[in-house]
Amino acid sequence: MRKQYRSTPLLETDLAAVPMDQFARWFGEAAAGGLHEPNAMIVSTATEDGQPSSRTVLLKQYDADGFVFYTNYASRKGRELAANPHISLLFPWHPLARQVIVTGTATRIGRDETVAYFRSRPHGSQLGAWASAQSSVIASRDELLHTYEELASRYPEGEQVPAPPEWGGYRITPETVEFWQGHENRLHDRLRYVRTGEPGWRVERLAP
Repeated sequence: MRKQYRSTPLLETDLAAVPMDQFARWFGEAAAGGLHEPNAMIVSTATEDGQPSSRTVLLKQYDADGFVFYTNYASRKGRELAANPHISLLFPWHPLARQVIVTGTATRIGRDETVAYFRSRPHGSQLGAWASAQSSVIASRDELLHTYEELASRYPEGEQVPAPPEWGGYRITPETVEFWQGHENRLHDRLRYVRTGEPGWRVERLAP
């Protein structure tokens, strides 16, 4: 199973001065191109002794300081980040023959920021955050649904749901950000920003 990519070359002169501006360009093009959930990213973490795990998570914010997502701090990724804050993000924009690969460190965002975002979520998603002890073993789906229904009775539609104390956001401060553009014959473009000091970056071209 193989596909030839035919794209416009990605040159160093095409890049923005800083990676978050370049990410904004590509993210905008992915969204405008009709990609399903362009904010879906593969988040990879590792235990203190280096055993990795990956899952798909939705990016909820990006700015000059980095990338933000939300989760249960007691989940597997939350426990791993508590022991080892190093993290990788991968945005797989296959229809555009593009990838963005980020490495960096994760820190918890402030509680006020978490609560503000939590209150912007749909009511059902707020209840779901309470109902699910993420990554823990449960007896059945019925158990999960029963917990959700109890919460729905306690907090009916229109009533404010408090943000769970173990639920919140992480901000990923990037150390490297690679922009990958696919080309035919595997002669892909890979341009990687590497942090050299605040706010400096250098750009490296990697062999495909």
